[in-house]
Amino acid sequence: MTARAISNKIPPAIWALTFCVFGFGTAEFVSVGLLPSIAADLSVPVSYTGLLVTMYALGIALGGPLLTALTGGIGLKKLLIAALLLFISGNLIAFFSDNIYTLLISRVITGATNGLFLAQAVVVASNMVTEHKKATAISFVFSGLMIATVVGAPAGTYVGTHFGWHTTFMAIIIWALVGLIALGIKLPAQPKPIATLKLRDIPDVFKNTSVLIVLLSNIFAYTGTFILFTYISPVLKNITGFSENLINLVLLIFGVGVALGNFAGGRLSNRKPSKILVYFFLFHAIILFILSFVLGNKPLVFALVLVLGFLAYGNVPALQLLAVQLSEKHKPGSSGIASAVNVSAFNIGVILGSLIGGIIVNSFSLDMTPWVGGIFVLIALFMGILNYRRNKAIEQ
Repeated sequence: MTARAISNKIPPAIWALTFCVFGFGTAEFVSVGLLPSIAADLSVPVSYTGLLVTMYALGIALGGPLLTALTGGIGLKKLLIAALLLFISGNLIAFFSDNIYTLLISRVITGATNGLFLAQAVVVASNMVTEHKKATAISFVFSGLMIATVVGAPAGTYVGTHFGWHTTFMAIIIWALVGLIALGIKLPAQPKPIATLKLRDIPDVFKNTSVLIVLLSNIFAYTGTFILFTYISPVLKNITGFSENLINLVLLIFGVGVALGNFAGGRLSNRKPSKILVYFFLFHAIILFILSFVLGNKPLVFALVLVLGFLAYGNVPALQLLAVQLSEKHKPGSSGIASAVNVSAFNIGVILGSLIGGIIVNSFSLDMTPWVGGIFVLIALFMGILNYRRNKAIEQ
């Protein structure tokens, strides 16, 4: 059992959680921009440094649920602080790394703590507000990730490019230390969970058909998103004809759409998350199919990328809220593990999307990525409709 809902407003503790999540998000996304610098400094091929992205995602996908299950009996405030300390330790390893192997180890550690922290932060935030503010609270926590893609990753890349990539990891460490202090001051003590799940209980989450439908819809939706987004820069350059500077502007616009979608999705999902999820998936698929026909039209692409970011990430609060609520209803005490598994589902979608996108680009052409992505989002839509039909009566 976790802390009960205590506020109809967003308390300062949730802002502290968002601050910390921004640090996790920056650590995750900044490595993409630092790959050339790290490869040159460590004298390894860029393909090797690309594993830094993969290992972080695998750390979240596998390590997050495992750590959540192993630490189920710890009070949530203590657990969040411990996760931050482990995150800081992982980044210290990265800061002192002088070879690719220790750097890869650090990415697994920080990725696993990312999955653990984010999953439990969502549970804590949703339990600090009233019933009809839960999705909003979740969207605030996830906004740290969204803002990190727009601000944190570019800023970290700039620092790493001009002052060395080690400096970027030190900046992340300092940010996490400030977050640790803020969390220690602002987050009230959390009750120790009564219904504690063990490692062996993880399969029970997947036995819940309702939760499984939500997880699959998450995977298919973000597989569809990242089939295009992984290769959006070459698409914009080689097909749309944007310059490098304009591509950066378009990516910034996408990030703005992501942030707006997350906030709007939180507000919209407070009362009927299953119904809202269907609409997000439907319009997400439509935008991808439209994009596949207008890639040569610069003004349209510019506008549609903003809408794509909004729709692609507007479903995050609904997905997270449904995974937690449906799991807790079936098996009390499983909300933390369900939250971690749902975060893993997102990252599995990212990995699958990048792999499938690579196959499409290598075997066919760049301009196929939007509509193939749209097909995967249509599958997510089908899953969303199933979920809505199962939960329609409950959410009325």
